[in-house]
Amino acid sequence: MDVGECDEEDAAGWQRACELVAAARRITVLTGAGISTGAGIPDFRGPNGVWTRDPGAQRLSDIDSYLADPEVRRAAWRSRARHPAWEAEPGPAHRALTELANSGRIRALLTQNIDELHQRAGLDPELVLELHGSMFGTVCLECGETGTMRAALRRVAEGDPDPSCERCGGILKSATVSFGQALDPEVVRSGQRAAMDCELFLTAGTSLTVHPAAGFAELAVRAGADLIVCNAEPTPYDDQAAAVLRGNLDEVLPRLLSVPTVPNSSPLRTWGDPSTW
Repeated sequence: MDVGECDEEDAAGWQRACELVAAARRITVLTGAGISTGAGIPDFRGPNGVWTRDPGAQRLSDIDSYLADPEVRRAAWRSRARHPAWEAEPGPAHRALTELANSGRIRALLTQNIDELHQRAGLDPELVLELHGSMFGTVCLECGETGTMRAALRRVAEGDPDPSCERCGGILKSATVSFGQALDPEVVRSGQRAAMDCELFLTAGTSLTVHPAAGFAELAVRAGADLIVCNAEPTPYDDQAAAVLRGNLDEVLPRLLSVPTVPNSSPLRTWGDPSTW
């Protein structure tokens, strides 16, 4: 999409967004499902989302249903075995963020995704904060024992439709955060610190409706950062954003993040605990 093809408001948004990216030395990024749809991984709530096409599939992501119903667990294991993330490859949007990180300007990348495509695109795992965990690991809900998803799925393929923990016999699930489960408090604190310690907060492919992840955008703005929202649909935080960009992220992010960096001598700001504001 060329700037010349945009209407006046869109062109102004692009101009502002490019200026902010060019000037920022410390950028925190929040990504959601929309960055991976181009890689063949459907989102949940979009027009072609998993839950839109099959509302009953939501039960597989509900912790109470998972704990109470063995059939839900068996269905979940079947779903994990055929998840498109096993075959997906990082797209241009993932690679554009990796290039930005290689320039040394990403403070942290917070992701709501569980597909590890950012790491597979070459992004330093130390920069990635997986808010909802990873589908490639497992955890026992009784004793906390962890393992690999491949090992668990081998047991499923060998005839165990609902593999239990080999250490204590407890219920096993993917190392992801289901609805009804709390995020890891330290992960949340790390996300808050990254939101508060940046000049620019960039969201990509997230509806900004799921908390606490969505609240990081507001936290960043309150701390003085500029906000850029890149999403196909409107979000609740569009009115707080310095720029809002629509479109295919595999086109939007490479274009946005390829702008040349400009010198910026303003000092980085350090902000205190938001509870004291």
